[in-house]
Amino acid sequence: MTRVKLIERGGLALPGKGCCNAATKARRRFRSLGGRRFTVIQPVETAPIPAIDIAALADDLQDKIEQARLASRDDPFGNPVLRVTLWLTRLMDSGELTTAAAGELVRLLGRRALRQRAGRLARYVGLERDETAAFAALARQQAEAAGSFSAFRAAVERPRFGAVFTAHPTFGMTRRLAHALADLASGNAAATAVIEEPQLSFRPDGRITLQDEFEQARFAVRHARDAIDRLNAAFLDEARHRWPQDWTRLAPRPVILASWVGCDTDGRTDIGWWDTLRYRLESKDGQFARILEKLPEEPATEALRKLVDDACAAVGRQLALAPPIGTQPSLEALQAFALALVHERETALPDSSRLLAALDEALGLASDATQRVLALVRAGVVAHGVSIALPHFRLNASQLHNALRGVIPSDGEPAEPAERRAFLAAANAELGKVEPVAVDFGALAAERASAARMMMTIAQIVKHVDGSRPVRFLIAETETGYTLLCALWLASRFGIADKVEISPLFETSDALEQGPRIIDEALRSPHFRDYLKSHGRLCIQFGYSDSGRYIGQVASTFWVERLRIRICELLARYELTDIELVIFDTHGESVGRGAHADSLADRLAYLDPPFARQAFAKAGIATVRETSFQGSDGYLLFGTPQLAGATVGRIAEAVFAAPEAADDPIYDEPDFASEFFQTVREEMNALVDDPGYAALIGTFGPSLLDKTGSRPAARQTEGAGPVRIRHPRELRAIPNNAILQQLGWMANSLHGIGHGAARAPDIFRAMREQSDRFDRAYRLAAHAMGHSDLDVLRAYLDSLDPGSWFDRARRTTRDGRREELLVVAEALSRLELAPMLRRLFWRLSADALKLRATADDVPRMPVRLAALHALRLAAMHRIWLAAAHIPDFRPHAGLTREALFERLLRLDVPASLALLAEIFPRDPDPTIGLDFGEPPGPREGGTYEALHRDVLTPMLELFALIREISGAIQHEIGAFG
Repeated sequence: MTRVKLIERGGLALPGKGCCNAATKARRRFRSLGGRRFTVIQPVETAPIPAIDIAALADDLQDKIEQARLASRDDPFGNPVLRVTLWLTRLMDSGELTTAAAGELVRLLGRRALRQRAGRLARYVGLERDETAAFAALARQQAEAAGSFSAFRAAVERPRFGAVFTAHPTFGMTRRLAHALADLASGNAAATAVIEEPQLSFRPDGRITLQDEFEQARFAVRHARDAIDRLNAAFLDEARHRWPQDWTRLAPRPVILASWVGCDTDGRTDIGWWDTLRYRLESKDGQFARILEKLPEEPATEALRKLVDDACAAVGRQLALAPPIGTQPSLEALQAFALALVHERETALPDSSRLLAALDEALGLASDATQRVLALVRAGVVAHGVSIALPHFRLNASQLHNALRGVIPSDGEPAEPAERRAFLAAANAELGKVEPVAVDFGALAAERASAARMMMTIAQIVKHVDGSRPVRFLIAETETGYTLLCALWLASRFGIADKVEISPLFETSDALEQGPRIIDEALRSPHFRDYLKSHGRLCIQFGYSDSGRYIGQVASTFWVERLRIRICELLARYELTDIELVIFDTHGESVGRGAHADSLADRLAYLDPPFARQAFAKAGIATVRETSFQGSDGYLLFGTPQLAGATVGRIAEAVFAAPEAADDPIYDEPDFASEFFQTVREEMNALVDDPGYAALIGTFGPSLLDKTGSRPAARQTEGAGPVRIRHPRELRAIPNNAILQQLGWMANSLHGIGHGAARAPDIFRAMREQSDRFDRAYRLAAHAMGHSDLDVLRAYLDSLDPGSWFDRARRTTRDGRREELLVVAEALSRLELAPMLRRLFWRLSADALKLRATADDVPRMPVRLAALHALRLAAMHRIWLAAAHIPDFRPHAGLTREALFERLLRLDVPASLALLAEIFPRDPDPTIGLDFGEPPGPREGGTYEALHRDVLTPMLELFALIREISGAIQHEIGAFG
């Protein structure tokens, strides 16, 4: 192999020869960032390095982590992670550890993480339990408690839980690997072949489209529907056994499904109304396909099968004219699509009424065996209409306000205290005189206001696609009751107030605190109260991702519970206890976004504490629980029939559990609870506003992540591109949390707990021992602690400190290394990040030390995870050292070498290398050797093949290694973002 020797001379250190043309070689001098000059010595031939034993290296690496941790007890000034990083760097320098070998090392460690994750997934949902027995036991318990068929029917026909499949960008692994992981958790040995593939990658699919997300959601929904059928079959069998004359009238539906894939336009502008209609038709097609698969071919079902078969064919013809996803169709194409929807409407069954009538007729003619099948099909249709899952639409509150600017003109803001009353009064006045207008596809195509366009789309869906059940209308960033009145006005304007369930989303710190006022403002409106009474329910949504990252995940659960109880009190005050309250908890699959890591039972109890359930029960308010399953991480719980059955089983057990709660001492210590959670909130608020925190997540954090969904990481606005991130609030919650995971400190789940515990350490310890509620919340944070390490975080921060690089430069003995280190150090010094990052580290350390002083069982990051961080740090450092060998160049499209180096420090590697490929082309000048009729003049340009081979290509390979490590880390933690 070849080793390049560098000596100080008069040009930037470049590996190898042939990096420049003849004219440049004659000068061979390039200015470095620091002004020093170096020259290139000819390559020194060395003996080839023998192939490395990857398994032995993995063991050695983990041993080094453990040894370094032990040594750090006697050396508080050293960093064990950086010590191992330096060891890895020296292996790379010597050629013993190539980038390819490092990739094999990541595969080995990642495979071990995958297997452990599969085991955790199986235990998480209780896969070891017998599904059939669990469903039968639950049905038997409900029948015994009911005593009569009417009571049993009332118990199992009321929807109690909704599983909502969303397309949040957490598709952090390939679809193939996600299926293999689910299979592995389910005991399918064939999945091992995928895990053991030589070129296994932990990165997501290269390009993830909305269609990809829809297909993955549909795959999970099918498994979920099948599992729900098996649960409903248990209820039907129990009813047939106890009430043989009545059971065919039963349509159990305690668990239902919904999806907002293709219907969520909050913060994105790339989903057209025709895309949404197409997805709803796809959902309809899926429902009809399921029915045809289940219906036996016999005389009793002949008319039913023809009805469904004709409807399925009509939907197919409608889909054939639907514009392709992601396109901007012509007006003629939209017209043809609209005509198909209108003309095929009746054949395609625009609601479930005729289908249910046909099912009832078939039930009266069928044999006993077929009756059970028909009863299951009917239960699915009653629950989901002519769709495989119900639709949830989502948009932002500001979009609603903008849609009513022409109706309620004002220069003020509805959320401002001085303006609030005027806006509410104006909205109430408009609600009293609103007149419905007809909606047609032409008007929809012409509409430009996003909120009006969405409401019109819903009007057309319930008219032409599926009007069986009301459509959920979720409003993000609701901060005033005026927003809810705006939504009601729009729904009334388009004649669908009876078909739309308006739901505010409370997720920001202010919204969680002001939630009772927001609901109160809406309930003061007689129009809104009448609307709720006509629907018989109030829908609300809580967001754990944003609330967790702003006020801390542990604090957010307290504020959400407090808001639930206040809403209960408001419903009682307005004499609305006879309506149903739908509580939709929107969260991810990680602890940082609200999913408890211990078990699905803990997750459900964390989101819906027994105390709150009991409060609603005492008030006589029936509740429906809903929760989200987001992206490939969430779909894993339904990735196989076994996983789906276990997941539905645990959900059913939770929602049928009695609301009575044992006395919990946390509610007997309101002063401690309020002070503890308020402290966590204040500490997290201060952290989010710390400039060092923005620098932490924004410097190179985004570059550690592949794109994991079709939605942009930064919010979009209509007519604008991605917004530049200047503060954590401008980064979406998922990448925000993912960056914290990748940097080794899950601050949103654990910061502030130390300060809160230190205020009353004895009560804190007592609550952990005696309070189920408090202990469950603490165990969520403990999972984050177990995947966080201040030494890992400090290693990343020190990598951005020029002082660390100057120290290395003073001590290095490797030829040419000092010059490389100085180039990096001087570039970092210009970023001026170190002072604010040091202050940030002091803040985080102070809180962590307070917690360790109070709790003696704080878990530590696993050795394997720390090893992955050390390996990635070595790859990062190597990229920066290689960047020191980039020759100087004249400004290119306004970009200087200094600015380019800064981009590389931020790990903006692919884009930077693309620019360098323009500045230093790999291919020779195509004009050389051609006769242009004159003597050839000097060529300043030329081929830089060696620069690409020895510097740029290795940098790109190291960057790919960094992204692979990010993928492996998500499996160690158990979720992306």
